[in-house]
Amino acid sequence: MSVELVRTYLKNWDLEDRIREFDVSSATVELAAEAVGCEPARIAKTMSFLVDGKAVLIVLAGDVKIDNRKFKDQFHTKAAMVKPEQLEELVGHPMGGVCPFAVKETVEVYLDDSLKRFETVYPAAGSPSSAVKLNLKELEQASGSKGWIDVSKMRE
Repeated sequence: MSVELVRTYLKNWDLEDRIREFDVSSATVELAAEAVGCEPARIAKTMSFLVDGKAVLIVLAGDVKIDNRKFKDQFHTKAAMVKPEQLEELVGHPMGGVCPFAVKETVEVYLDDSLKRFETVYPAAGSPSSAVKLNLKELEQASGSKGWIDVSKMRE
Protein backbone atom coordinates (compact mmCIF):
# COMPACT_ATOMS: atom_id res chain seq x y z
CA MET A 1 0.00 0.00 0.00
CA SER A 2 1.19 3.48 -0.86
CA VAL A 3 0.84 4.82 2.70
CA GLU A 4 3.38 2.23 3.90
CA LEU A 5 5.86 3.46 1.27
CA VAL A 6 5.32 7.01 2.53
CA ARG A 7 5.74 5.89 6.16
CA THR A 8 9.06 4.22 5.30
CA TYR A 9 10.14 7.25 3.25
CA LEU A 10 9.30 9.75 6.03
CA LYS A 11 11.46 7.76 8.49
CA ASN A 12 14.42 9.54 6.84
CA TRP A 13 13.31 12.69 8.70
CA ASP A 14 11.74 11.00 11.77
CA LEU A 15 8.31 12.13 10.54
CA GLU A 16 6.61 8.75 10.09
CA ASP A 17 4.77 9.03 13.43
CA ARG A 18 2.96 12.15 12.14
CA ILE A 19 0.92 10.16 9.61
CA ARG A 20 -2.74 9.86 10.51
CA GLU A 21 -4.98 7.29 8.87
CA PHE A 22 -8.74 7.75 8.93
CA ASP A 23 -11.78 5.49 8.81
CA VAL A 24 -13.29 8.01 6.38
CA SER A 25 -12.12 9.35 3.03
CA SER A 26 -9.78 12.32 2.96
CA ALA A 27 -9.56 12.28 -0.85
CA THR A 28 -10.83 15.85 -1.33
CA VAL A 29 -9.83 19.07 0.40
CA GLU A 30 -13.19 19.28 2.19
CA LEU A 31 -13.13 15.65 3.35
CA ALA A 32 -9.49 15.94 4.46
CA ALA A 33 -10.19 19.12 6.44
CA GLU A 34 -13.10 17.41 8.18
CA ALA A 35 -11.04 14.28 8.96
CA VAL A 36 -8.04 16.29 10.21
CA GLY A 37 -10.10 18.93 12.01
CA CYS A 38 -8.65 22.02 10.33
CA GLU A 39 -9.70 24.70 7.88
CA PRO A 40 -9.69 23.57 4.22
CA ALA A 41 -6.98 26.11 3.29
CA ARG A 42 -4.44 24.21 5.44
CA ILE A 43 -4.87 21.01 3.44
CA ALA A 44 -1.80 20.87 1.20
CA LYS A 45 -3.28 19.39 -1.96
CA THR A 46 -0.88 17.86 -4.45
CA MET A 47 -1.83 18.34 -8.09
CA SER A 48 -0.21 16.30 -10.87
CA PHE A 49 0.64 17.73 -14.28
CA LEU A 50 2.41 16.50 -17.40
CA VAL A 51 5.30 18.72 -18.46
CA ASP A 52 7.52 17.53 -21.32
CA GLY A 53 6.20 14.00 -20.84
CA LYS A 54 7.10 13.88 -17.13
CA ALA A 55 4.94 14.15 -14.03
CA VAL A 56 5.29 17.40 -12.12
CA LEU A 57 3.67 17.73 -8.70
CA ILE A 58 2.63 21.08 -7.30
CA VAL A 59 1.63 21.30 -3.64
CA LEU A 60 -0.88 24.11 -3.04
CA ALA A 61 -3.09 25.41 -0.24
CA GLY A 62 -6.57 23.90 -0.24
CA ASP A 63 -8.34 27.17 -0.99
CA VAL A 64 -6.54 28.02 -4.24
CA LYS A 65 -6.53 26.75 -7.81
CA ILE A 66 -4.01 26.75 -10.61
CA ASP A 67 -3.69 30.04 -12.47
CA ASN A 68 -3.23 28.92 -16.08
CA ARG A 69 -1.28 32.04 -17.12
CA LYS A 70 1.16 31.70 -14.21
CA PHE A 71 1.54 27.98 -14.91
CA LYS A 72 2.37 28.62 -18.56
CA ASP A 73 4.85 31.36 -17.60
CA GLN A 74 6.56 28.99 -15.14
CA PHE A 75 6.62 25.78 -17.22
CA HIS A 76 6.35 27.15 -20.79
CA THR A 77 3.43 24.85 -21.56
CA LYS A 78 -0.31 24.65 -20.97
CA ALA A 79 -1.41 23.03 -17.70
CA ALA A 80 -2.42 19.44 -18.49
CA MET A 81 -3.24 17.20 -15.56
CA VAL A 82 -2.08 13.59 -15.35
CA LYS A 83 -5.05 11.32 -16.10
CA PRO A 84 -6.33 9.47 -13.00
CA GLU A 85 -5.55 6.06 -14.55
CA GLN A 86 -1.91 7.15 -15.07
CA LEU A 87 -1.26 8.44 -11.54
CA GLU A 88 0.11 5.26 -10.00
CA GLU A 89 2.28 4.54 -13.04
CA LEU A 90 3.72 8.07 -13.42
CA VAL A 91 3.65 9.33 -9.82
CA GLY A 92 3.40 6.26 -7.60
CA HIS A 93 0.21 7.07 -5.67
CA PRO A 94 -3.52 6.56 -6.31
CA MET A 95 -6.01 9.35 -6.92
CA GLY A 96 -6.93 10.97 -3.61
CA GLY A 97 -3.63 9.89 -2.04
CA VAL A 98 -1.22 11.74 -4.30
CA CYS A 99 1.44 13.38 -2.18
CA PRO A 100 4.98 14.68 -2.67
CA PHE A 101 6.61 11.79 -0.77
CA ALA A 102 7.95 8.45 -2.04
CA VAL A 103 7.24 9.34 -5.66
CA LYS A 104 8.84 7.95 -8.80
CA GLU A 105 12.41 9.17 -9.45
CA THR A 106 11.51 11.20 -12.53
CA VAL A 107 8.84 13.25 -10.72
CA GLU A 108 9.63 16.90 -9.94
CA VAL A 109 7.96 18.50 -6.91
CA TYR A 110 7.29 22.21 -6.43
CA LEU A 111 5.69 24.05 -3.51
CA ASP A 112 3.29 26.90 -4.24
CA ASP A 113 3.61 30.21 -2.39
CA SER A 114 -0.03 29.87 -1.26
CA LEU A 115 1.22 27.58 1.54
CA LYS A 116 3.52 30.21 3.04
CA ARG A 117 0.76 31.83 5.11
CA PHE A 118 0.56 28.75 7.35
CA GLU A 119 2.93 27.40 9.98
CA THR A 120 1.70 23.83 9.51
CA VAL A 121 -0.13 22.08 6.67
CA TYR A 122 -1.59 18.64 6.00
CA PRO A 123 -0.64 16.86 2.77
CA ALA A 124 -1.92 13.37 1.99
CA ALA A 125 0.30 10.46 2.97
CA GLY A 126 -0.15 8.11 0.03
CA SER A 127 -3.75 6.95 0.40
CA PRO A 128 -7.22 8.50 0.07
CA SER A 129 -7.68 8.23 3.85
CA SER A 130 -4.47 9.67 5.29
CA ALA A 131 -2.67 12.92 6.07
CA VAL A 132 0.56 14.04 7.69
CA LYS A 133 1.05 17.20 9.76
CA LEU A 134 4.19 19.09 8.72
CA ASN A 135 5.62 22.55 9.13
CA LEU A 136 6.83 24.21 5.94
CA LYS A 137 10.51 23.41 6.50
CA GLU A 138 9.66 19.73 7.03
CA LEU A 139 7.48 19.75 3.92
CA GLU A 140 10.25 21.38 1.92
CA GLN A 141 12.85 18.83 3.05
CA ALA A 142 10.72 15.68 2.89
CA SER A 143 9.20 16.52 -0.50
CA GLY A 144 12.58 17.02 -2.15
CA SER A 145 11.06 20.16 -3.61
CA LYS A 146 12.83 21.89 -6.47
CA GLY A 147 11.65 25.19 -4.97
CA TRP A 148 8.83 27.60 -4.24
CA ILE A 149 6.78 28.89 -7.16
CA ASP A 150 3.72 31.09 -7.63
CA VAL A 151 1.21 29.37 -9.93
CA SER A 152 -2.05 29.75 -7.99
CA LYS A 153 -4.95 32.10 -7.48
CA MET A 154 -7.78 32.21 -4.98
CA ARG A 155 -10.96 30.39 -5.89
CA GLU A 156 -13.83 32.68 -6.81
